[in-house]
Amino acid sequence: MPAPLKSTRFAFWISAAVVAHTLWTSAAPAMIYPLYAAQWQLSMTVLAVIFGLYPLAVVLTMLLSAGLSDRLGRKRVMLAGLISSAAGVLMFAVAGDVYSLMAGRVLMGIGVGLSAGPSAAALVDYAGNGGVSRSSAVTLGAQSVGFAGALLMGGALVTWAPAPTRLSFYVLFALLLMLSLLCLFIPADRPSGQARRLLARPHVPAYLRRSFTYAALAVMGAYTHGVLISSLGAQVARSLIGSPNAWINSLALALFPVALGIAGGLARKTEARRAIVTGSALSVAGMVSLCVSVSAHSLTYFVGASLVSGAGYAFMTFGGLALIARETRPEDRGNAMSMVFVFAYLFTGGLAIALGKTATALNLSTAVYTGAFILTAVCLVLIIQGLYQRRFRHPFPVKDA
Repeated sequence: MPAPLKSTRFAFWISAAVVAHTLWTSAAPAMIYPLYAAQWQLSMTVLAVIFGLYPLAVVLTMLLSAGLSDRLGRKRVMLAGLISSAAGVLMFAVAGDVYSLMAGRVLMGIGVGLSAGPSAAALVDYAGNGGVSRSSAVTLGAQSVGFAGALLMGGALVTWAPAPTRLSFYVLFALLLMLSLLCLFIPADRPSGQARRLLARPHVPAYLRRSFTYAALAVMGAYTHGVLISSLGAQVARSLIGSPNAWINSLALALFPVALGIAGGLARKTEARRAIVTGSALSVAGMVSLCVSVSAHSLTYFVGASLVSGAGYAFMTFGGLALIARETRPEDRGNAMSMVFVFAYLFTGGLAIALGKTATALNLSTAVYTGAFILTAVCLVLIIQGLYQRRFRHPFPVKDA
């Protein structure tokens, strides 16, 4: 096997691991939020602020570093992101008060803000034949592994291990250090020639704006699932469903990324806009199941919500990323991918804080119903727009590029 091919494959899978770290880092505290609330008497608003600082830091970082990987190369920017994420995880491991948690979330957000767009773009760069569908499917698979790893490891260590608020973060810190070392061996990929500016102005090229709007709304809707699962999920299972066992709750929540991974493989054969419509319909069904689980205090419906919502997330995210990957020029790809995530994280950050305030001022049930209603509204817009494009503009092609 030629050395360049080996290097490309190595770079592809390390980039996939960087994608996985973005979801693992995001969901790492999910199973531990109830422990923080009990240990430090934190309100749902404070917990939501801790969660919400993360996507807001992601957004600010992406805006400030727009196009950086298109100029410095994917490798350098991903490596910087991993180092920042590791520092944030270490802050959680040694945290002695809520301000340490906030600082840690900001560092995690900076790390993911630096690495999310470049790692997704790197997968397209290194995917070879069938790059669009393969890279989008692997992105979803990596997100599934990261999300499930965070929930399952967190649930297991909270249930059976000592120092439940610290040990999972030490383990994740070690994993991120290993990944950073492996990232050093990715081939240098800085583009040749001198760019006039190191950073690009955050923008969406004119030729891409119509498709970008639809894709960004799809990924934004998909990431709303993350607010309901990562920010509120453990509290919902414990307080509203009545399941006190952290391991059982983590298993129920982990069905979301498991379904995400399976559906991501199926989505690979689906055209981008059709995938978005399919995912939106599944997400509406998932939100109905979530609301029923809360009103009926049913773990069964909660499990169903995790499964169906995970599939919806997969199709929506695949469709959004595949649409961007297919229609962007290579020199715009890193910036365009980052801008998709900017809108997704900005929306979810604000939503997390708003739902936390709703839970504190009213109750957790109302917060869940509100989040479900908002996601349903987004999905209906995507379905209507997608069907309109199919009916009046052009039919969905059978196969994506």
